[in-house]
Amino acid sequence: MYRFVLTRQWVILTIVAIALIPTMIRLGFWQLHRHEHKVALNQVIAGSLAARPVPAESLTSPGAEVKHSDLYRRVTAKGHFDTADEEVVRRRTNADGEVGYHVLTPFVLDDGRVLMVNRGWIPANGAQTAFPSIPAPERGETTVTGRLMPDETTAQSGIKNVKGLPDRQVMLISSGQQARRLGKQVLGGYVELTSPAPRGGGPELLPDPEHNDIGPHLAYAIQWWLFSACVPVGWVILARREARERAEAAAAARQSATDTEPAAV
Repeated sequence: MYRFVLTRQWVILTIVAIALIPTMIRLGFWQLHRHEHKVALNQVIAGSLAARPVPAESLTSPGAEVKHSDLYRRVTAKGHFDTADEEVVRRRTNADGEVGYHVLTPFVLDDGRVLMVNRGWIPANGAQTAFPSIPAPERGETTVTGRLMPDETTAQSGIKNVKGLPDRQVMLISSGQQARRLGKQVLGGYVELTSPAPRGGGPELLPDPEHNDIGPHLAYAIQWWLFSACVPVGWVILARREARERAEAAAAARQSATDTEPAAV
């Protein structure tokens, strides 16, 4: 009755079904891992934002990588801004989705080392080939507070650090690149400024990161596993329907042959 499953069409269908099951299971676990990563990241961010600020030098140093556990950790630093070596980071958006720049300003510590500070967002008014006009930060010695961030990379951001950009414009924030440019010791990573607040229409401070949304990954994982369970069920349903249709066709053929036989004399 089910010998048709040995036909070429059904053999191919069966192979595809068998291949789909482990693929869907793996996709489910991939989404589960993304869910777990998101939950863990939210916990790190929440803990970092709730913690008391600590000196930036206690969590990073020249050439160091910012630890994942220190992501968004609130830090402080004492020194002064060096606007002469200020740069802007291209193609950055604000909370309303407007495209502009992030203002990247070297902050010279009392010991001469440098901490790169992202002072916030400004709109990209006019031609983006010229360095934009940027309101000045606090002058003289000051203490800044911000969120510690790791260096940006092409692998993580998908943004290519394109060469040949206009003067004093970059695509990624890299402490190593800044150290080579400035010829100074630059602490690893950078800081998103939270205080002091800008004056006179200065750069728009970056908002705290979202850390309450866990995303749809767990639901996607469950969906993939349900799909994997549906594959064998679907195969059985198709096979039974095919068997029934073949049986009905065979019965109809026999009935047709009986109806056409000549009556016995």
